[in-house]
Amino acid sequence: MSSMEKIKQRLMHFCIAITFFTSGLIINAIQLVLHLTLKPFNKWLFRRIMYYLCYSLYSQLIFVADWYSNSKLHVYMDAEDEKTYCGNEHVLLIMNHSYEIDWLAGWMFTEKVRVLGNCKAYAKKVIAYVPVIGWAWKFAEFVFLERSFDKDREIIARQLKEVYAYPDPTWLLLNAEGTRFTEKKHEASVKFAQERGMTVLKHHLIPRTKGFTASLDSLRGRCPAIYDINLAFKKDAVNPPTISTLLNGKPVEGFMFVRRIPLEQVPADEEKAAAWLQNLFIEKDRIIDSFHSTGSFFKTSGFKETACKVYPKRLCSLINFLAWAVFSISLIMYYLTSSLILKNWIGLSIALSVLVTFYIFMVKAINMSKISKASSYGADVKKSN
Repeated sequence: MSSMEKIKQRLMHFCIAITFFTSGLIINAIQLVLHLTLKPFNKWLFRRIMYYLCYSLYSQLIFVADWYSNSKLHVYMDAEDEKTYCGNEHVLLIMNHSYEIDWLAGWMFTEKVRVLGNCKAYAKKVIAYVPVIGWAWKFAEFVFLERSFDKDREIIARQLKEVYAYPDPTWLLLNAEGTRFTEKKHEASVKFAQERGMTVLKHHLIPRTKGFTASLDSLRGRCPAIYDINLAFKKDAVNPPTISTLLNGKPVEGFMFVRRIPLEQVPADEEKAAAWLQNLFIEKDRIIDSFHSTGSFFKTSGFKETACKVYPKRLCSLINFLAWAVFSISLIMYYLTSSLILKNWIGLSIALSVLVTFYIFMVKAINMSKISKASSYGADVKKSN
């Protein structure tokens, strides 16, 4: 890469960072005002507005994937289920957690079926204190867990009633593996399974069942279906599926097999429901193994082949990013120019410090997303599920 290309790349990174964090703080401020003034009196309208605020923030990352890097996502889903249900109902998502950008691939799918603004997840409580994305999630009523099951059971029961009271279809992500797949964690998972006579998984960690079973009572009557999401990237792909790849403007190509499972198929009994989830991950393992060994989710997995759909890019994400970029950069350039003309050196120094901070935040966010920087949670042999 030439020096000029590197400079252009750095400038684009700077533009993305400035736009995302400036717009994010503005959106956080609006969320706070609405949380204090509107939500106590009209929760329905608050949640309607929250959809668009969250979409405006999240879709900036969709811009990076769709428009800037020109990445593609191939979605395999039963055509009738896709036409009748997808984007029209509340859903619990169960997805493999194996890649740095698996969450973004999920967002790409939800953006195409127009539920991105109402996407939520079970998340660690500490994330709620992170500026921009964490604060946005807090106001959007994500399910923040403390990893203490007694406390989390109460949080789940209370919060799921709130999540599925939203006026529009809401999708809630549960990473049942509890943490991102790494070789070290997989070794611990294999050992755990062998010691207990369980089926060893090649491409997943043994799922943690307590959060899932604790959710079922609150899901029933509110959430009609589970969507089993199986995401894979080819191991021999030219560009690895990482945030750095996307920010460098290089495309990645993802493949996603989506199964709709009516919630009635999940047993009511807690022990049987836990066994059902374990069996689901055995099926997921066959699906991913089939993809990596044959290039198809279906050839050796035993599941019926479905047609592939590549959703077209939506102009909404492009227009949203460009609007925020023009506003953010114009605002900052005006302040910098004014400070320079007026010789307001203190103001100029503060502004430059803020810009550098935004860029550092972006770099840190990229580093945190790397598999090599993943938490050690789950690396030890699990004592219980």
